[in-house]
Amino acid sequence: MDKIVGKRGGSEWGREAAIEEREAGSAQPRPASRGLWIPSLAAMAWGPLSLREPFSSSFSRLAWLCGAGLALGALGAWAAWRWRGGRRRRRGLERVGTVTGVTLYPVKSCRGINLQRAQVTPLGLQSGDLRDRFWLVIKEDGHMVTARQEPQLVLIVVNSENGQLILNAPEMKELAIPIKTPKENPVKNCRVFGLDVEGRDCGDEVAHWLTTFLNSEPYRLVHFETQMAPRKCEKIKIPFRPTDEVSYHDAAPILLMSEPSMEDLNTRLEKKRDLRYFRPSITVSGCGAYEEDTWDKIIIGDVELKLIMQCGRCILTTVDPDNGIIDRKEPLETLKRYRMCDPADKHIHKTAPLFGNYFGVDKVGTVHVGDPVFKIIEC
Repeated sequence: MDKIVGKRGGSEWGREAAIEEREAGSAQPRPASRGLWIPSLAAMAWGPLSLREPFSSSFSRLAWLCGAGLALGALGAWAAWRWRGGRRRRRGLERVGTVTGVTLYPVKSCRGINLQRAQVTPLGLQSGDLRDRFWLVIKEDGHMVTARQEPQLVLIVVNSENGQLILNAPEMKELAIPIKTPKENPVKNCRVFGLDVEGRDCGDEVAHWLTTFLNSEPYRLVHFETQMAPRKCEKIKIPFRPTDEVSYHDAAPILLMSEPSMEDLNTRLEKKRDLRYFRPSITVSGCGAYEEDTWDKIIIGDVELKLIMQCGRCILTTVDPDNGIIDRKEPLETLKRYRMCDPADKHIHKTAPLFGNYFGVDKVGTVHVGDPVFKIIEC
């Protein structure tokens, strides 16, 4: 490479460069003795030079050098940003518990089905043909009916066999209806917690069965189908994300609770309760009481869940799952003594005590009873 000596405004530019320019003319630069010959940025911009070179040419090279420097600076800044971003995206895992229960509730407010494993979909749990809260009891005008209005709904046992949804209830004959509702059945416009959602009517036979068991005004059963538009969770509760969606759930695709939290509540109750009163999708043990409130992101098997908000409890928790009698007081009154929200969140939860946590689904997969639960720790 050319050696440049002298001063910019002086009379010499370096004899080696001048001699090489005169003798070699336009000859190509010789390769380095080792590896690939790469000229320096200064050499590309300035040399070889001579006193006969116009000032405008030198100025152009100076401008080129400045531009190249800016480009390299921008490239370096971009690389540093990517490096820092990569570091932020790295994460560690901390085991925080073990899955002890997986429960799917095909018909909203009816008895759940305890499973050894279930698929976790964006809309909640699925096991074979059964999906979580894909069936709903409604009034003839489309408004939902739950155990808040009809407590004995919790006594209806739901199962499936050979493509049939099977319903059983005390003093009622077993009823089987197709899981895939006939397309000729009408689609009803339903109302669930103030939001419109569709459901295909399941027919007169099951409508009569429900009305007879509940000894009520005429009710219908509807089925949510995957081509129907789900309800947007962010329209139900403020903290949810635009990607969180549900069928007939109260607010979220997954409700997670822990056994230690239930045990702590029972130390405060005169009459003990169990988790059936609170209807969680996933139950966890091996953690401290209410520790699940702090799990921002968790991994169970190949499933990733994001904590959205704590669950505000209502009078449904006072319905006895064994006899369908509503108490309207406990365990709700006890929870209100020590599980109320921060005053800053009162616009979200109002007067509801908090027990359990709503999670959104970031990555689908399968959960099994016995799976370890890992908390994601951002590094």
